Amino acid sequence: MNTLPPSGMDADRLGLLCAAIEADVERDLYHGAVIRVGRGGQLVQESAIGTVGGPGTQGLTIDSVFSIFSLTKAFTNVLALRAIELGRLSFTSRVSDVIPEFRGAPREAATLLHLLTHTAGMPGVWTPKPDMYEDRLDELLQAVIDNVPGVATPGSRCDYAPVVNHVLMGEMLRRSDPKGRAFRDIAREDLFEPLGMRDTSFGVRPDLKPRKVVPDVRGVIPIPVRGRDDPGRHGLFEQESNEAPHVGACSTVSDLWRFTEMLRQGGALDGVRILSPRMLQLARRNWTGDMPNELYQAVALRAGWTPPPAYIGLGFSVRGEAIVHHQFGTLTSPETFGNYGAGSSMFWVDPALDLSFVCCTTGLLPQAPNIERFQRLSDMVVGAAR
Repeated sequence: MNTLPPSGMDADRLGLLCAAIEADVERDLYHGAVIRVGRGGQLVQESAIGTVGGPGTQGLTIDSVFSIFSLTKAFTNVLALRAIELGRLSFTSRVSDVIPEFRGAPREAATLLHLLTHTAGMPGVWTPKPDMYEDRLDELLQAVIDNVPGVATPGSRCDYAPVVNHVLMGEMLRRSDPKGRAFRDIAREDLFEPLGMRDTSFGVRPDLKPRKVVPDVRGVIPIPVRGRDDPGRHGLFEQESNEAPHVGACSTVSDLWRFTEMLRQGGALDGVRILSPRMLQLARRNWTGDMPNELYQAVALRAGWTPPPAYIGLGFSVRGEAIVHHQFGTLTSPETFGNYGAGSSMFWVDPALDLSFVCCTTGLLPQAPNIERFQRLSDMVVGAAR
């Protein structure tokens, strides 16, 4: 554990945050976590708690490498927003105009805005084709085109898309790129390298493998996520290279912190601008109104909770106004925005409090316990602010 001098923070309460994670580990809810908390850009808490795989295994370190699952979507979202600012795409770009083979009503009316807000009218399938490999964008795209129909008019409902929307966004980025680059090269050259995210990659590069944490899935992911180069039910997350814009990245909390700092600072970090302040002002607004998120409405009903509004911005999850179960907690401001990944990882930025939180854990909790866990930790972060 490394506790740094607090800036507008209560050191004792930050200690309670770490103690709460230690208690979770002691109860074997997950093997460990790495966290960073920042206030006004100053790092006020940095801790590596627990182990990579349970008692008797190596301890987590600040530079442990995690599969970040759907946090990957945050990178794809930001690249799409950047492409809009560069004039390559627009919010009103129809998917079918960029990808002509994406035909058939009502889905062909879906725009980039619909993809970003999960309102494209397609079902939230976990895989577009049973037992397929999910490591190549061209194969993912073809599976989406062939197997995922539109079921509602775009804009009429919010249905979180674990796969489909970001496969389409990744292909839109590839086809609109003036250099004709592969998606993973766009991500590396236009986002990871400019931000100094040296330990972030689509696939586990050889230099990252010694620090890579193999996720403890415990049967949470409902379907296999296969990679052709690594055997196993979830081999995609261990193979050296992939091009899965929805789940394929691995990273460290330190790198995610740099990404989060770019967002907190209005789209720039260390003199490198990724997005404009205006874009981020728009992106952290709620663009789904009071519509429920069909996926999380089902989670809430199974848990006996009040179903929350979707509260989705332009690619980001937004805290919103209601006091409901939420991974960003109940104390963060309404414009708090961020993303989360498969019961294990999360980041958020609270613009009103100038407060940031990044957390990666070793294991995937089921959906409702994960929401409760991150809600509790997020509230403890805010409770430490003075």
